[in-house]
Amino acid sequence: MIPKEVLKKVRQIEIRTNREVTDVLGGQYHSVFKGHGMEFEEVREYQPGDDIRTIDWNVTARMGHPFIKRYIEERELTVMLVVDLSGSERFGTVRRFKSELASELAAVLAMSAVRNNDRVGVLLFTDRIEHVVPPRKGRRHVLRIIRDLLAFEPVGRGTDMVRAIDYVARMLNEHAIVFIVSDFLEEDISHPLKLLAQRHDVVAVTVEDPSERDLPNIGIARLIDPETGETFEVDTSSPVVRTAYTDRVMKEREERKHLLRRLAIDEIPVRTEGGVVEPLLRFFRTRETRLRR
Repeated sequence: MIPKEVLKKVRQIEIRTNREVTDVLGGQYHSVFKGHGMEFEEVREYQPGDDIRTIDWNVTARMGHPFIKRYIEERELTVMLVVDLSGSERFGTVRRFKSELASELAAVLAMSAVRNNDRVGVLLFTDRIEHVVPPRKGRRHVLRIIRDLLAFEPVGRGTDMVRAIDYVARMLNEHAIVFIVSDFLEEDISHPLKLLAQRHDVVAVTVEDPSERDLPNIGIARLIDPETGETFEVDTSSPVVRTAYTDRVMKEREERKHLLRRLAIDEIPVRTEGGVVEPLLRFFRTRETRLRR
């Protein structure tokens, strides 16, 4: 039985994301994620401004004046949302947890995909494969995905992104757009990411919280590792400790950015203190500009 508060939140997200997709993101999504190719539709007479490369020379010779072939875009895209639900995602110091931000962003992407008649599926993972919904179309299907993103309670606490990447690579038989939504704190993901990006259009959605970038000065703090449960104390009043922490975070971030650039994987950074629409818009506009070039 699904709790009433979950169903209510699903409805709220549906209304909000519908508005965002309709008013803001719909056209951007469609222009960035093209179909697999073009399907022949009809032959019609040439009009000034038409691309001469589309002239059908056989029909033109028979009719005595130019005719062109007209095509329509073949959509039928598959979008797969691979969402990290590990312990580090159940953390946040501003507005919401990282897992809540990840779920909202995945919901917006799912709604965008379905509104464009694309198939969409989801894979939720921790240190194991927690839950999989195969890609399908339709409003009922996307509402199920949103419900699962909000209500699913994972068993694991750790992170095994390599297992998730391997699973989705075996699962997808045709070219797909794969959004990996995570804080990307795991090491040794280069090789599986490379293999996945060779077959699919992979986009990394990196989820961050402000306290992960800058350690706040709050004196002696007792911290708990959300994935291992280990407890330790840190003297956050020490400038040396805070500087070392910031340096380490910046180094990890640069290594991640370098890896994604090397593998030609686009990144959408999102933060718990912000929304999801603006980061998505920036991503769509940047990619559209690159495609035009």
